[in-house]
Parts: sequence; C-alpha cells; structure tokens
Amino acid sequence: MTYVFQQLLNALQVGSIYALIALGYTMVYGILTMINFAHGDLFMVGAFFCFFAAIFLNLPFVPVLVISMVGVALLGVVIERCAYKPLRQAPRVSAIITALGVGLFLENFTLALNPYPKQVPQLLANTTWIFHGVSISSIALFIVILSLLLMLMLDLIVRRTMVGMAMRAISWDKAVVPLLGVPVDLIISLTFAIGTSLGGAAGVMYGLAYPVIDPYMGIMVGWKAFISAVVGGIGNIRGAMIGGYILGALEILVVAVMPSTYRDFVAFVLLLILLIFRPYGILGKPHPQKV
Repeated sequence: MTYVFQQLLNALQVGSIYALIALGYTMVYGILTMINFAHGDLFMVGAFFCFFAAIFLNLPFVPVLVISMVGVALLGVVIERCAYKPLRQAPRVSAIITALGVGLFLENFTLALNPYPKQVPQLLANTTWIFHGVSISSIALFIVILSLLLMLMLDLIVRRTMVGMAMRAISWDKAVVPLLGVPVDLIISLTFAIGTSLGGAAGVMYGLAYPVIDPYMGIMVGWKAFISAVVGGIGNIRGAMIGGYILGALEILVVAVMPSTYRDFVAFVLLLILLIFRPYGILGKPHPQKV
C-alpha cells in the first residue's frame, strides 16, 4: 500500500505538468479548431525564461514565475498575430505546417543561444517528509497544489467571466459572434495568452522538479500533453485536466511494472486506441457535420 501511495504522488506531479500544457492545446483548438504544435516548445521557452530570470536577475520564485508566464504569453500572442492570423481562411494543413515550423524555429533559436543543457537553480527549499513510509517532497506537493489553483482559476475565467463567455461563443459559432459586437481578434489573442502562460508556468514547475533543461525538452513533453488533451476530449478544458492526470498515472504505472523504455510506447498506443474507438475523448462530444 505504501508503494501505491508513493506512485500516486509521482503520478499527480507528472500529471499536473501534462494537464497545464494540455490546456493550451485544448483552448486553441476549441476556438480555432487548429492544433498549435508549437505549444510544447513554448513550454520549453518558459523553462528557459525561468533559468534566465533566476540566474541573471537573481530573482526569487514568485517574480520568476510571473516573468515566465508573462513572457511566454506575450510570445504566444506575437506568434498568433504574425504566423496564425494570416492563415485563418487558409486550408487547415497550412496552419499545421506553420505551427511545426514555429516550433522548429523556437528550438533552433534557443539552441543557438544555449547550445548546452542548463541547470535551473533551486528556487524553493525542498523538504522531504516520511509519512507511514511514503516519501512526500515539498516540491512535488507544491507543484500539484499550484497546478490545481491555476486550473481552477482558468475554469472560473472560462465559465464565470465575460471573456470566458466570449471564448465559448466563438467556439460555438465563430461566424455569428462578430455580429454581436464581440472583438474576435482580441478574444483569440487572449486565448493564446492564457493558454501559453499556463505552458510557461508548467515550464517553471518542470524546472523545479527536473532541474536540467535543454532546447529539445518540449518535443516529447508537448506530444504527451497533446495526447492528454485528446484523451480528455480536445476542446474541453476539464477534459484536458483529466487527460493529463490519466496519462501521468499510466506512465507511472508502466514504469512501475515494466522497463521505462516502454513508457512512450504505451502513451502513443493509448492515443491510437482512443482515436479508433473514441476519437472525441472522454468528455468530448461528437460534432455532426452539416452537408
């Protein structure tokens, strides 16, 4: 039983990071029905913002978190305005190719600035408590709590504010919403800002839990977050949260009973099975096509 609780804590830590990144995928898809494949690399940029703010500015954790979230949010808005906005009426494959290109640009630009892996300094004291044989790290507990708070804030914004109402209206019928006076471009930019800021926060948390970061760290983590969004139902915010924790638990289970090399294989098999039997995810709903 002790071993089960220990692995459950590990799954919550990993799942929290996946869930935060998955929210960026699902928010953009919910409004523009496009998959921002550069989102994983924006998560990587958030980790590097954390590194630079901690090393060169010598700031404590809270300012580092704010700088990382705001910096990645601004970068996300710039990418949306410069790269994605001109392609809204283009074939969907054009936006996908552009997103992949933006991701490659971010990876190689970061690689040009930092050719070697970096180690994020310890921004928070890490205390370990032993409770009935279960080792509880203060960093892991902090990551889970902060992630849940950020997800709760997002859920309140989407469901209780005028901005959230506008987001839901655009996702429901983007053609009619402008006739009601809703500034569609502004709401889309805010969506990118909020989604990418959560990715930046995930980058900071990743730096706390796994201090070594590199320009290619966003590739696999981004794909895992995308799988999480699909599992929960891409376009559904609560589904993305649930999908992140499901994938985190599955990965920890695989590592516990099988060689760790099978972890990525099982994650992509889960995606394949889901796309075959329930392509709209756990909380998603099928969208009938009008002909």
